[in-house]
Amino acid sequence: MSKRTILIVENDTVAARELEQQLTSVGYGISGIAASGEEANVLAARTAPDLVLMQFVLRDRFGGARGDVPGSEKARPVVLVTTPAHEATLRTAGVTDPFSYITRPFSARELHAVLELALCKHEARRAVTEAEDRFFEDSIDMLCFLDFNGHFKRLNPAWERTLGFTRAELMARPFIEFVHPEDRERTLEQNADVRGGGRALGFENRYLCKDGTYRWFHWNAAPNSSERVIYSVARDVTSSKLAEAERERLLRHLQDALAEVKSLRAILPICSYCKKIRDDEDYWHNIESYISMHTPTMFSHGICPSCMRTEIEPRLEQLMRETE
Repeated sequence: MSKRTILIVENDTVAARELEQQLTSVGYGISGIAASGEEANVLAARTAPDLVLMQFVLRDRFGGARGDVPGSEKARPVVLVTTPAHEATLRTAGVTDPFSYITRPFSARELHAVLELALCKHEARRAVTEAEDRFFEDSIDMLCFLDFNGHFKRLNPAWERTLGFTRAELMARPFIEFVHPEDRERTLEQNADVRGGGRALGFENRYLCKDGTYRWFHWNAAPNSSERVIYSVARDVTSSKLAEAERERLLRHLQDALAEVKSLRAILPICSYCKKIRDDEDYWHNIESYISMHTPTMFSHGICPSCMRTEIEPRLEQLMRETE
């Protein structure tokens, strides 16, 4: 196993050599010694140490208050060396793990314990970050970080697969420009609600594809007010939306067909000659029989005046003539 290497950042030559001796005595390698933040940046980029051991007063000239290395953000832990006089200031500055600190005076053994703890926590955090990154990159759903100014800060590859735009293209324009014009007003209202501390649960809208078509997205989102960002997950539900629309179309078609059948059933087919009625099973019934089967109506028989004149009376007269 190769030695872990440490970059020392200390503007006091005697103190720097003392740190070097302590580090080598507990098995560390020294990647370099820098007397300023500017020099430390150059050495860190060239030698890629496992950890930076830095004098507290130099930290602000080494990539900011947390000690991140320019060009390799969070690539290595930084442990600050301070004195009791500066310890309270350091705590007020909010220095937290894995960017820890050690207060002079300390022994080589104490220094070794602090550095190993910082390295251990840094490696654990890096492992978690790598796992999160793999999940983010491999997710089938579309994951995104949307800043409060309305621009995407981070997108996973699922966006490119779904919409056809590159992530750079999507992040170059306000997100609302990709939303269907008919959905923009309610999308902005939902966005404002989330920025105000609410959540988007099951929100749906349409997003533009590079080929000019639109796809339906189902959203869940929550804000991080301190970071001024909204964390969101979107699922492409276009297929289910199309299936739902097709089901509704078929249902309307069936309802129209049923209404037409009911209208047809209200029309009774009747023979023009014998006046029998045809039922649904294609049998013919006389009117009395058909009405009796389909209604509670009972019949009594008589002769109307018209039939009396045109049918009965002529027959009676004929019968009387034949009997004379």
